[in-house]
Amino acid sequence: MIDSYVKAGKIVSKIRDDALKMIKDGTLVIDLVEYVENEIIKNDAGIAFPCNVSINEIAAHYTSPYADETKINAGDMVKLDLGAHIDGFIADSAITIIADGKNLDEKIDSDRLNRNEEIVEASAAALDAAIGTVKAGVEIGKIGEAVHEAISKYKLNPISNLSGHSLEQHNLHAGISIPNINNHDTTKLEEGQAIAIEPFATDGVGFVNDAPGTYIFSFMADKPFRMKQTQQVLNHIENNYPYLPFSGRWLTEKFKASRLQRSLKQLSDAMAIYPYHPLKEKAGCWVSQKEHTVIVESDGCMITTD
Repeated sequence: MIDSYVKAGKIVSKIRDDALKMIKDGTLVIDLVEYVENEIIKNDAGIAFPCNVSINEIAAHYTSPYADETKINAGDMVKLDLGAHIDGFIADSAITIIADGKNLDEKIDSDRLNRNEEIVEASAAALDAAIGTVKAGVEIGKIGEAVHEAISKYKLNPISNLSGHSLEQHNLHAGISIPNINNHDTTKLEEGQAIAIEPFATDGVGFVNDAPGTYIFSFMADKPFRMKQTQQVLNHIENNYPYLPFSGRWLTEKFKASRLQRSLKQLSDAMAIYPYHPLKEKAGCWVSQKEHTVIVESDGCMITTD
């Protein structure tokens, strides 16, 4: 089990670092997410969830829909969140960078650019602080306290309604939430647990709401549908993505995009699948994220995605 977590972590770390080179002015988001997903498959791993590329005020859960024309612009705050698994044992990691481009200093006010860089630094500092608290027996509320304190030093806010999560085989969100504030949860970490810690920092109010659109889904229940196409889509989902999140874009390899959206809406409305909306900072302010997967040890932790 531990070997599988470690192997998945090495794959994610290498792909994450290589993909960062693509985050620059003019890059199509769909090219970035498909590069990441294809590289995971090339490395004989499974995709744990659709690659997320969430930009500026979008904190999480954006992946490209079919034929996405969204481009990265110089100065954008780009969050790259990816996951791979070996035999169902998952590595989940994220990083934020400011997209490079020509004449960046001329396009963005220097004070604003410096502040954006501080937002990026804050989530990274919070992740380091959180990892430094992790060991068997630690209350998870204390991890959130470390995150909050680190981000507050930058006079910024954590996203209070986003959290990290425990991981189990074929289970991305395995029941324990790792908060970004001290929520006074006294649940204690146990040796051998895998957890993903992911601080989010912002100069906004520190709360996210659903944004329009749904591009990521999870299978929930097998249900009967009168429309043949909808039933076929659900059968395909249950057979191919029974445990982990999937992208509507992936289904266009088998189903026509023009009709697929109607089926996904019907399945979502009937709670046969769960739709994940992109998450937007409530005040419209920009958000950074950094994330590692760790294995809890008696006196610390092992980072699998370093």
